[in-house]
Amino acid sequence: MEVSISFWIGFVVFVVVMLSLDLFVFHKKDSVIKVKEALIWSMFWIGLAVVFNIGIYVLIGHFNIFDLDPNEAMKLGKTKALEFLTGYLIEESLSVDNLFVFIMIFGFFKIEPKYQHRILFWGIIGAIVMRAVFIFAGVALIERFAWVMYIFGAFLVYTGVHMLFEKDDSEDYDPSKNVVIKVFKKIMPVTDDRSVPHFFVKKNKMIYATPFFIALLMIEVSDLIFAVDSIPAVLSVSKDVFIVYTSNIFAILGLRSLYFALSGIMEFFQYLKYALAGILSFIGIKMIVNELMQELGYSFHISNFASLGVIVVLLTSSILLSVYVNRRNIKIEKK
Repeated sequence: MEVSISFWIGFVVFVVVMLSLDLFVFHKKDSVIKVKEALIWSMFWIGLAVVFNIGIYVLIGHFNIFDLDPNEAMKLGKTKALEFLTGYLIEESLSVDNLFVFIMIFGFFKIEPKYQHRILFWGIIGAIVMRAVFIFAGVALIERFAWVMYIFGAFLVYTGVHMLFEKDDSEDYDPSKNVVIKVFKKIMPVTDDRSVPHFFVKKNKMIYATPFFIALLMIEVSDLIFAVDSIPAVLSVSKDVFIVYTSNIFAILGLRSLYFALSGIMEFFQYLKYALAGILSFIGIKMIVNELMQELGYSFHISNFASLGVIVVLLTSSILLSVYVNRRNIKIEKK
């Protein structure tokens, strides 16, 4: 689906306007975001994604913006809407795992909750730019070298299996050992001063980076690592740059609100990593199987509808199991 440049411009303008309103109007002052407020904002961003998803279906299927045969237009509208929804759910579900990293980063650098939203905001700006680079590069590689799908698929299966057996090392988490942080400290001096919530401060005619900026840098690094998994996963659903990018961005836009909404109830997601491991492995297998069947000339393929079903079942099961185990443990402790 080759959308016109006007759609791209419209989407970019929409993102810029929403981010501007978020930072300079609704969250102009640094304050602690309560769970209730975060939930409302999360529903707002999810609602926008749903409206956009419906808009894709209506514009293509009913308004026939590509001037196709009416039946073909309806079919394409349903296909693109399903691709967007599946891609959005993949990105959103994988994003939850990244929230654990955000919690560890803010905890390590002792960033007060009232300053976390601003740091996450600028982290989102960097993520939007990085996703564009990753997505355009990924689609270009797939279009030129079809065998890249096998590499992406194998990588996702490996990541899923590795996630399934990796140990929880959150207690030993130390961002200062990260190579990016070590290199940055050699380039610019860093102060431990948290008295002023700025990314940089001037002392004795020298510019110092603060823990706020180092936390932001670590968030960007974690998102870069996260994108290595999430982008190939979404590309298994669609190779349409517009669909892949917009589904990614809508998930990212709601990430900050989701962080504050879920940060206090993360114990209900203790089995999430098993669901994510299953999702990544399934998507990797899907990429390999679909590409192989296409090369061999068979009509069999694992549909996006099947992917959507697997994602929903695994996520729901992991949350329900986490809630059950958590409540059981509370009852045992009371006894």
